[in-house]
Amino acid sequence: RGGHEQVCCLLDNGERCKNMAGNAGYSKRIQKTVQQRKLKLIREDAAGHQYICDHHKNMIQRVRTKRKRKESMDGRGSPDDDDVPEIDFTQMSVNTLRRYKRYFKIANRTGLNKTQL
Repeated sequence: RGGHEQVCCLLDNGERCKNMAGNAGYSKRIQKTVQQRKLKLIREDAAGHQYICDHHKNMIQRVRTKRKRKESMDGRGSPDDDDVPEIDFTQMSVNTLRRYKRYFKIANRTGLNKTQL
């Protein structure tokens, strides 16, 4: 049986999805994500395969990326946070300052001394 003949293996809100299945599988990890995000998707055991359609794949991916983005925003904190540590750049070595400069893509001239970096 090729993937082009199969229908999505999911029940969406208790109703069997009629879209053609793609090559995305409904693994245990994805099933866990679906349960955590309280999506009303259940795998139909009678389907005989675990391939899902592009519609459901995109739905699951949107929920996953939204969650990741939210967590990363929370991790940065709000701009009015007073917990931001003060960094004394004069205590760092020149090599460390150069690494920071490269990492944050700060453009400047070559041959700068420590204070100019």
